[in-house]
Amino acid sequence: QVQLVESGGGLVQAGGSLRLSCAAAGRTGSTYVMAWFRQVPEKEREIVAAINRVSGSTYYADSVKGRFTISRGGAENTVYLQMNSLKREDTAVYYCAARTLFSMVTTSTGYGYWGQGTQVTVSS
Repeated sequence: QVQLVESGGGLVQAGGSLRLSCAAAGRTGSTYVMAWFRQVPEKEREIVAAINRVSGSTYYADSVKGRFTISRGGAENTVYLQMNSLKREDTAVYYCAARTLFSMVTTSTGYGYWGQGTQVTVSS
């Protein structure tokens, strides 16, 4: 089993920055891909960014390219999402997810482990 715990959400003004952290515990050696998703009410969960913890390859949704950066922690059991130039439309609950297969996928069904979510609110 793998446990994921997110932190770092909060309220920020448009144009500001936040950094989300996701700490993984348990059988983390089997989690090759970690990702951040976000969800707003009445909409499906959408991928924001993903990283392969072994190869270092990354994926970004078009809506966040150039503004968000996903990275691995030194111990590689932590993944960060640095969010800059935040916009109101970035407001959502952000979830950390982990996948036990090596290939990177962008749909939520491809991830078997999830954190509890952290709220990010961007005000104008």
